[in-house]
Amino acid sequence: MSKKDGAKKFFNEFKEMISKGNVFDMAIGVVIGGAFGKIVTSLVNDIIMPCISVLTGGGGYASWKIILSEAVMNGDEVVKAENAIMIGSFISAIIDFLIIAFCIFLVIKAIGGAKAKFAKKPEPEPVEEKPAEPAPETELDVLKAIREMLAEKKD
Repeated sequence: MSKKDGAKKFFNEFKEMISKGNVFDMAIGVVIGGAFGKIVTSLVNDIIMPCISVLTGGGGYASWKIILSEAVMNGDEVVKAENAIMIGSFISAIIDFLIIAFCIFLVIKAIGGAKAKFAKKPEPEPVEEKPAEPAPETELDVLKAIREMLAEKKD
């Protein structure tokens, strides 16, 4: 397959995906996810991290950093900015991720449970009814049959 054929196939698949309407569902999910992300970020930055800062001895978590090189100052003017690893921001991002991942996990579990609950259960196949087999003849049945045959001969 040439590159041109491959590209054409790729764009045809893309066009098919767009025309099925899944893109709209995905776009709605992205918008809601973005809003949810902002809520989680606010939860982490405004509630969780300040509590962690109090538990660890105060100071804002944003100031938690490892300075690799100090800022170079010339009076009030910054000649060279400091170079630092921002541990507080990184921890905040990890907590954001864990909360969002956990919530997505819960949603996926709920959707899976709902699908299983509402999925059509296969109907059992109808069982073919066999005609009832005649009951085995007893001695009494045989004697009655003989009596009827003898009665017919007499008449």
